[in-house]
Amino acid sequence: MAYSKILRRLRERKTNYKKRATMLIGRHNFVTVNITNENTQVQVLKPGMSGDTVIASAHSRNLLSQGWKGSRKNLSAAYLTGYTAGKRAIRKGTGTAILYTGTRRYTQRMAAALKGVIDAGVDVPADEETFPPEERINGEHLTVKNEVAKIRTIIDGNEAAG
Repeated sequence: MAYSKILRRLRERKTNYKKRATMLIGRHNFVTVNITNENTQVQVLKPGMSGDTVIASAHSRNLLSQGWKGSRKNLSAAYLTGYTAGKRAIRKGTGTAILYTGTRRYTQRMAAALKGVIDAGVDVPADEETFPPEERINGEHLTVKNEVAKIRTIIDGNEAAG
């Protein structure tokens, strides 16, 4: 019986090589959203055969310095993290990208982060029906209230300053 070695990242269910090959052939920049138990991370990357290059990145821990209270993994925090990453990508000259989910499922928090990237000005093909409602993005359902619009203006001011 012959033994065939399975690629490590495929075995660990970290990489969908069919999706990745399609993305590499298209040569589009791509957005990844990683949601952990405590935080949200959004990255805009440029694909390459020798490895991907990070163009812009944002982490929900950065929201604390801008006056964020409460959870860093809810829909509002994911939206603002995506908005920050989108503003940084625009500043670096990236105008278009695609969403790359890899082996992860497309969730509401991922959709909120994608909406933040799109609202920042990056052109990402997405269906408006998949985004969460505006009242959930603004955090009206949460116990700890944050003013999303106020924090967006702070992000705009920080990104414009440099």
